Amino acid sequence: MASRDQFVIPKRYNTISLALMGVGIVSVLILLFSHGLSNDEHEQARFWASLLQNSVYFLLVVNASMFFICATTLAWGGWQMTFRRVPEAISTVVPVLGIITFLILMVIVFGGNHTIYHWTDEHHVMEDETLLHKKGFLNKTFFTVWSIITIGGWWFLGRKLRQLSRQSDAAPMSIEEGKRYIFKNTVWAGAYAALFGLTALSTTPWLWLMSIDAHWYSTMYSWYTFASSWVAGLALITIFVVYLKNNGYLEYTNREHLHDMGKFMFAFSIFWTYLWYSQFMLIWYANIPEETVYFKPRMQGVYRGIFLLNLVINFLAPLLILMKRGAKRNYGTITIMAVLIIFGHWLDFYQMVFPSISGDHVPFMLVDMGIGIGFVGIIMYVTARSLAKHPLVAKNHPFLKESIIHHT
Repeated sequence: MASRDQFVIPKRYNTISLALMGVGIVSVLILLFSHGLSNDEHEQARFWASLLQNSVYFLLVVNASMFFICATTLAWGGWQMTFRRVPEAISTVVPVLGIITFLILMVIVFGGNHTIYHWTDEHHVMEDETLLHKKGFLNKTFFTVWSIITIGGWWFLGRKLRQLSRQSDAAPMSIEEGKRYIFKNTVWAGAYAALFGLTALSTTPWLWLMSIDAHWYSTMYSWYTFASSWVAGLALITIFVVYLKNNGYLEYTNREHLHDMGKFMFAFSIFWTYLWYSQFMLIWYANIPEETVYFKPRMQGVYRGIFLLNLVINFLAPLLILMKRGAKRNYGTITIMAVLIIFGHWLDFYQMVFPSISGDHVPFMLVDMGIGIGFVGIIMYVTARSLAKHPLVAKNHPFLKESIIHHT
């Protein structure tokens, strides 16, 4: 197998990840003392909105790694096998960020401040016909139970798929054993895909994000949210693959695999743009007040700059740069684009949340970025420890040879 099959965490890497987490903690404390401890409900909401935006975004991004594994498993794809342990390691962050996200959500829902989720105010709901109509879905009990099912399901099925992957390290398989092994992986990947469809692709974004604007709704919102976090998740996988390659690991992963990851990033950036345009254009063209209320502060208000920058970073940049074959095969270019995509979709989630919380002005964004940097530190720290625990290549997987000789 590869000459460097076991990842050893460099001291510098460990220091950087801890430093980033330190930046995040300091940023949380700054925002806590400047807004979170205020007696003003809107000031408090500013603090919790930042935690909500960052936690939900990065949870969905790391969870996209397991969806990548399941999608390629269901397709019986073998090209990704030489670096499959990378998205597996990233997916181990899901329970960590899941717990953090769940605690933040519960404080917002049960904390008594109704600025973010207006539907948590029972007296207001009884006087609001729209919220009363949605009460069967938008209520604290359903929100809590479904959040537990969502995060718990992601953790359980993700853990099961990682365990199946590590079984291939034990010993070589016969043809029949390989067939049974692939079938078992396919069944569990299908179960995860079904759960993912019922959560990340439908109900969960409605609860966690769209219910901030409880009077507004879009049938494309969950797909849009998925596309944003999915392409950022692909970018995150790419960054770790390039990092490991640059440090002498993943011997069998080459520019052919990197090229395919670049094609994924390019394709799903266009897919995100398609959903962005489809959602926006229909609402703009119909010009119905109860629908345009979502876009007015984002397109015509103080968030106009972020709204347009979001489109430039997440559509124009990938379109113009990743369209070229050479750019998708260049380690430096693909890494820069991956970082830009992750930041761009962080901005996308920012404009999903903050115009509804602070519609008259754009809050000081550097503090929110600092909290996001803290989450990046957590991802780096947990992922590295998972990579170091197991071989970087699924040694006896039936599809490994297909990945080694892969050409694109």
